[in-house]
Amino acid sequence: MPLPSAIAPTTARGNRAVVLEAGGASRLADLPRPVPGRGEILLALRCCGLCGTDLWKLANGGALAGSVLGHEVVGTVVEVGPGVLGFRAGDRVAAPHHVACGECDACRRGEEPLCPDFRENQLSPGGFSDLIRVGERAVRLAAYGLPDHLSDEAAVFLEPGACVLRGIRRSGLGERIGRGVPARAAILGAGSMGLLHLLLLKALWPALRVAVVDPLPERCRRALDLGADADSADTADLADVVFDTAGGAAALAAALDLTRPGGTTVLFAHAAAGERAGLDLNPFFKAERRLLGTYSSGLAEQRDVFRLLVTGRLDPAPLVTHRLPLSRFGEAVTLARERRALKVLLIPDAAPGNAD
Repeated sequence: MPLPSAIAPTTARGNRAVVLEAGGASRLADLPRPVPGRGEILLALRCCGLCGTDLWKLANGGALAGSVLGHEVVGTVVEVGPGVLGFRAGDRVAAPHHVACGECDACRRGEEPLCPDFRENQLSPGGFSDLIRVGERAVRLAAYGLPDHLSDEAAVFLEPGACVLRGIRRSGLGERIGRGVPARAAILGAGSMGLLHLLLLKALWPALRVAVVDPLPERCRRALDLGADADSADTADLADVVFDTAGGAAALAAALDLTRPGGTTVLFAHAAAGERAGLDLNPFFKAERRLLGTYSSGLAEQRDVFRLLVTGRLDPAPLVTHRLPLSRFGEAVTLARERRALKVLLIPDAAPGNAD
């Protein structure tokens, strides 16, 4: 079932949000209540996923003091700006934070994450706040009203699921399967994003053999429960495509070792700021391996993941292990960093049943 509806904060209280301070600390503070402009909508937060990118920004200084993180958002419309079509107060909505223009050279090449407009955050402030203003471009092109049967816990994976789908499509795995050529895939890392890769691969190709590799036995067991065909203890066969969801030089080396000659390694994770990888180049090029970086998603992937969610072919809700109020943001970060949580959702303090 969907999470309880958030209670919209009063104008007097403003907008309660998790605001970052210098050094990576945070505090719950009252900000001005956002006002939706033309083509914009205002959402009352239902839930926002804590993402690996959020953790990376906190650890590597990628977020400025005074900013609000959070971009995997599901909310309830509480106000619409002038000219908005298709949304009204009371609608449940999932909205991404990055939306390409769809018209520039990068977009026409299918490289939407490289679009100059793409980096403009369409959520103001970020998702870890009671109220979030969604920009016009996101409302017009990429916000989705949610049907009653689709839970908040599943819908919150729309944006990360689209990022995963883009990497899968760019890997060439689909072309190989479409030609009837046998294929095997492996995933390095069984955190929430690694397991989301597993769920999407199985949603697209149920018969595809997928191995999941992770140093934590409990995460390997969870991967097997979610449909993996092998885990870290049974990865003798090299894969045609390996998805590195762990990040860093050591993980990349391990992913390359899991890739067969002629295969592809997809780099889908941040490394520590400034970290460099060293490759033994001769074996790499003589084996005709490919290394592919993939970042974020485009409108097509967002649309297609939404369809998978609505039809039930993709159900990532079992990846959610914790729900914590915004006031316990620091605890959520600690749980994720120490790998004691798989996926943490932050929800408003005003919502009942707001802690697991």
